[in-house]
Amino acid sequence: MAMTRRSFIKIAGSSAVILAAGAGTFAMTREPTKALEPWSIAGTVETEPRRKALSYAILAPNPHNRQPWMVDLAGDDEIVLYCDPDRRLPITDPFNRQITIGLGCFLELLRMAAAEDGYRADITPFPDGYSDEQLDNRPVARVKLVKAGTPDPLFRHVLERRSNKEPFDLARSVVASDIAAIAQAADPVSGVSAHTAGAGDMVAKLRDLTWRGFLKEMETDDAAMESVHLMRIGKSEIEANPDGIDMGGAMLETLNLFGVLTRETIADRSTTAYQQGLDMYREITGTGMAYVWLITASNTRLDQISAGSAYIRTNLQATAQGVDMHPLSQVLQEYSEMSDLYAETDRLLQTPAGARVQMLARLGYGPQIKPSPRWRAETRIRTA
Repeated sequence: MAMTRRSFIKIAGSSAVILAAGAGTFAMTREPTKALEPWSIAGTVETEPRRKALSYAILAPNPHNRQPWMVDLAGDDEIVLYCDPDRRLPITDPFNRQITIGLGCFLELLRMAAAEDGYRADITPFPDGYSDEQLDNRPVARVKLVKAGTPDPLFRHVLERRSNKEPFDLARSVVASDIAAIAQAADPVSGVSAHTAGAGDMVAKLRDLTWRGFLKEMETDDAAMESVHLMRIGKSEIEANPDGIDMGGAMLETLNLFGVLTRETIADRSTTAYQQGLDMYREITGTGMAYVWLITASNTRLDQISAGSAYIRTNLQATAQGVDMHPLSQVLQEYSEMSDLYAETDRLLQTPAGARVQMLARLGYGPQIKPSPRWRAETRIRTA
């Protein structure tokens, strides 16, 4: 039976009382410390240059936090990067475009980390070719470390970087100089152009468009269930599978224990849990204070890798400027139900013929958040 809003509020209120009155120990122990550990140990455990660089590269942003990377360590100085086929998103990312962008983010962080350690990372994308339809078992990149390297000033912000999915402060505008600096961070990446909106009608239109994109995804059963299946609710699930969509914290765990917040209630459109999810995301999309989007002249795998490199650079620059950033990818996805909004996005952003908007993100000021869970670097090494 679907839970009513009154029941939801009653149980949620009871949960808060329980947590406040007598379950402080429970609340304090719900932190998924094991899953967050890769952020605190990056660069401190490994001394071998490739493994040290990998400990930072795994912190890259990626769609649905799937962490699709898998590497071989070849010889004494090479890293061969592959896409783990089990970590693709076949419904919302049917051509693996977003997954490829995430791999581009990984490679850029790898390059920065190697440079910080005194190595130049010579990256050869898709050395054995690629398919436009699907990523396959061929290498995504071959990387050779050479003893030389110029540190990148953005690297100092790697451990502070977040994708902030909380509502932003509507009373705080993002100043034009910060927006410009964020866009300019993409400049070193060949073939990618960054565009921004910081005020006026365009911001209002992008708020509305990104909300409708999320709503369309939620109303498309296969697309919505792809996310639902990847939800990790509570500490135990997050630590057992530190990928996917983490839903942690004492309050959410308590609601889960009461049966209020489960995959089933989140997926059921008749429940309050489903409606609350919509309300929460409407507030999120409605608080974009500025936007940045990245365009490539075409849409090859090489373009997608470059888009990932440019995206992580803009994200790190936003961190440097004290600005929060949150990617909103729904309207850029290629499944058929999204086609009308995809076309509307191109019209609104005046995308040139043949070009591709690869990333769209909102900017603003949100609350301080914890990093996303990660698999430890050694678990992503296929052979040593």
